[in-house]
Amino acid sequence: MRKPIIQLILIQFREFYREPGILFWAIVFPVLMAWGLGIAFTHKAEQKRDIAFIENHTQPDTLFRGIITNYAKKDSSSKEHFLRYVIRSGNKKTGFTVYRFIPSTWEKSAKLLKQGSILIIIEEKEGKLFYHYDPFNNDAQLTYMQLSSFISKGKPLEPAAEIKPLTQKGTRYIDFLVPGLIALNLMMSTMWGISYSLIEKRSKKLLRRMVATPMKKSSFMLSQLIARLVLNILEAFIVFIFAYFYFGITIQGNFIALIILYFAGMLCFTGISILVSSRTANTYVGNGLINAVVMPMMVLSGIFFSYHNFPDVVIPYIQALPLTILGDGIRSIFIEGAGFGEIFSPTIILSLIGILTFGVGLKIYKWY
Repeated sequence: MRKPIIQLILIQFREFYREPGILFWAIVFPVLMAWGLGIAFTHKAEQKRDIAFIENHTQPDTLFRGIITNYAKKDSSSKEHFLRYVIRSGNKKTGFTVYRFIPSTWEKSAKLLKQGSILIIIEEKEGKLFYHYDPFNNDAQLTYMQLSSFISKGKPLEPAAEIKPLTQKGTRYIDFLVPGLIALNLMMSTMWGISYSLIEKRSKKLLRRMVATPMKKSSFMLSQLIARLVLNILEAFIVFIFAYFYFGITIQGNFIALIILYFAGMLCFTGISILVSSRTANTYVGNGLINAVVMPMMVLSGIFFSYHNFPDVVIPYIQALPLTILGDGIRSIFIEGAGFGEIFSPTIILSLIGILTFGVGLKIYKWY
């Protein structure tokens, strides 16, 4: 009785290690994901805290400007379009914290805060510092405590400070999260709803039967896009309605621009889905391929937290990811009031990715 059981168990192990694709997705890929997440979340030699301060051009010699002049250095390594001043504090035992101050205006600072690029806005009026941040953002609260403590030690005559919580729409974490979730849901629903469905049909020999009928291959693929588009719109509508009534989230930008951008994102991920599912008939390998596409973007693209947590050198590459382009575009319409002009570039890029991958995928598609 024991011998057949042992042999059956051994068969399962042999099936596992004889399939290179399964080995990669089961062992190597989780290690790569752990490495990527570790870069963003584990203890780093330096913790970066980005803060905007409102410049007072009528009074250039403010107390806070004096702190910047005395203790900060210009960030010459910054590749952003704005200047940053850096103050480094801490020690080897507790770790170092780098405060990166961005001189700005209220309009620009509010936009950076909504994008998740900064945590706090500092303003000085009549010799008094005002700290503006989301009271429900734990990271912003921690930054305020660290920064105020540092300023008090660094400048004995530190002016009285006051906290001004930001509660208006667009500056809360939930305002940042919901547009990202809508973009993420579009990607996940499209990739799994199309890619896995096609791979499963191929593995069951259903595609071979369908291609034998007088059916146009392009019509079959187009039907996948249309059906998934209807379902995705329904899913996004449900998420938005819940967020609208429960959290008071509204669309501050152009609604038609949002629809156009959403369709471009749908086209993009449909094309990627067709390309991913174009060759394999093994559902295990297909599962791994889909995860290889969606998991890195889900982690890197700033859905749950700002991608500025990652090192500056990789941010341009993160911003080039389709989910990042879609998420930033939807977020700009929701909380920044963006319209057709702002979403023109991301719409074109997503559409071109979709058309290109759709065409290549259809060209190399394996129907049987």
